[in-house]
Amino acid sequence: MSFLADYPWRQIVTALHVISVIAWMAGMLYLPRLFVYHADTAVGSDKSETFKVMERRLLRGIINPAMIAAWTFGLLLVFTPGVVDWSRAYAWVKAAAVIAMSALHGNLSRWRKDFEADRNKRPARFYRIVNEVPTVLMIVIVFTIFLKY
Repeated sequence: MSFLADYPWRQIVTALHVISVIAWMAGMLYLPRLFVYHADTAVGSDKSETFKVMERRLLRGIINPAMIAAWTFGLLLVFTPGVVDWSRAYAWVKAAAVIAMSALHGNLSRWRKDFEADRNKRPARFYRIVNEVPTVLMIVIVFTIFLKY
């Protein structure tokens, strides 16, 4: 994949990666907030059914495709010679944070299915706390890339 090291391919792939990450993060920040409100609605109510549609469309239409694109463009960059220095801690910290973000994505998907089947057992407070996790992971990821400590 050394062709990516040539201008302008690396910049194009980097831009597409950043765009994908922004879309992924937007969804990762919004879905738990929907869960907060959904957890406080009565099962089977019109409001609950509306939340189910919103959550499904957000996950399938934005979050899942954005995560796939972010991983695809990110891996293209990882395999481009000279982009990532695996001998430095920042690369490993970022990789761990991205894997943690992906694990959270999986949990959000599972919890959405619980809401879809009217099986949610968690209170709104749980989702309020979960809503902060993507922000913390995003801060770690951004600082590791910009500081490259």
